Amino acid sequence: MKIFPVQQIAKIDQFTIQHEPIDSIDLMERASSAFYKRFSLLYPHGEVCVLVGPGNNGGDALAVARMLINEGRKVNVMMIVPEDKLSSDGQVNYQRLLKCNCTGHVLTSEAQFNLLESHKVIIDGLFGSGLNRPLSGLAQKLVVYVNSVDVDVVSIDIPSGLFGEDNRSNDLDSIVMADYTISFQFPKLAFLQAENELYVGEWLVEDIGLHPWIIDQTESEYTFIKEKDIKDILKDRSKFSHKGHFGHALLMAGSYGKMGAAILASRACLKTGVGLLITHVPRMGYSIIQTAVPEAMANIDRSDILVSEFPDLDTFSAIGIGPGIDTKPNTQSVVKELLCSVEGKPLVLDADAINILAMDEDVLKCLPEQTILTPHPGEFDRLVGDSNSSYERLQKAQQFARDAKVIIVLKGAYTAVIDSSGKCSFNSTGNAGMASAGSGDVLTGMILSLLSQGYQPYEAACLGVYLHGLSADLLLNESSEESIVAGDIISNIGAAFKHLRR
Repeated sequence: MKIFPVQQIAKIDQFTIQHEPIDSIDLMERASSAFYKRFSLLYPHGEVCVLVGPGNNGGDALAVARMLINEGRKVNVMMIVPEDKLSSDGQVNYQRLLKCNCTGHVLTSEAQFNLLESHKVIIDGLFGSGLNRPLSGLAQKLVVYVNSVDVDVVSIDIPSGLFGEDNRSNDLDSIVMADYTISFQFPKLAFLQAENELYVGEWLVEDIGLHPWIIDQTESEYTFIKEKDIKDILKDRSKFSHKGHFGHALLMAGSYGKMGAAILASRACLKTGVGLLITHVPRMGYSIIQTAVPEAMANIDRSDILVSEFPDLDTFSAIGIGPGIDTKPNTQSVVKELLCSVEGKPLVLDADAINILAMDEDVLKCLPEQTILTPHPGEFDRLVGDSNSSYERLQKAQQFARDAKVIIVLKGAYTAVIDSSGKCSFNSTGNAGMASAGSGDVLTGMILSLLSQGYQPYEAACLGVYLHGLSADLLLNESSEESIVAGDIISNIGAAFKHLRR
């Protein structure tokens, strides 16, 4: 699913109106009906307060109010402007509302705000996605009041006051804190940024029938990965396959006190379907890896406690380095030497390998094109500098991917997979149970496995991230977010594959 900036969405709306063709008031009715149906599932009973603003978001709100009244619900409509200040379609919907024997109560002062408190739920239709400056005046005071009362809030399309993409210049105290946001046709980019969760709540997308041709033809830097996208990537296996068909992976991982990372990444690599795996570990890790992961072959470093060398690379299909390797000088040297020696082999870097890139610009200059980097936000900030928001970090990640011609897997609730052209796909699977030590090591092993099996780097990153999150999601059928550990994700990789192949 494509994610468009709000200015592009407005153009797609206009194209739909002109080429479906459909009147704008009828497109508003279609959108309002989609919102009403979803809202009625979420809140089938109780008194509703509908807040109406001057633009088309307010027009949507008036249409929704009418639909709820026709259903028999008790609805109070509160407007922040009189009828003649509504948009043209808003005025049409106001006249339709009057025919239902309902009038809008115009809010003119803060003294009237307490009328909101007696309701089960508030529908926020004050301002839509076209907003480009912070709220002020009575509208701003109303939003602050709404956020202070103990009433559920459901926003139409976008929480009032929230900008669709970049909120660095916004007044964050003047944005509606919704419990749900029901968005039209596409999620907004702002929904995928961590600091906006407070305002967006749980978001849902309703199809309102915008013209499919213009959606297909309009380019976007951003997409949202859905199950169908992943099924299109997933390869079938021949009955006559043998282990040589599924690649030979080299994983360089572990150091004194951090052998767990090597175990987790190795097990994940094997469970994701690699044919052969050699895990290169410090000498002290030999018995650990051989005992914990008997399916992997062990290659032993000359150092007792850290990774300081690597084997001949000729036989390997793909290479992964980073989980638990630490950042000591000998390991810094071997990372640089490895980067200069891979000669086009697929490569994934994680954890301390990324930290070593951040420590030495000379190492960074050796980074081969199409390498996959899997940083969490802190590791990425060490690499490129601190960011003041998720949006700023995303912009930096896109620029870094373009400049270095690499693939960035920027981990988070909606992990962003960014290709070497700067295009970004957000992952749709996963849950808060993955915020646990070792989860990133598991992802590294999974991506390494897919690279070894012949998936192209960007495909391997998208598929690995999706499977990783899906495995954790399926765990919730029998467990809870609090109890998930990295090893559980590995154990459920098979279930994730099975789910995709059903």
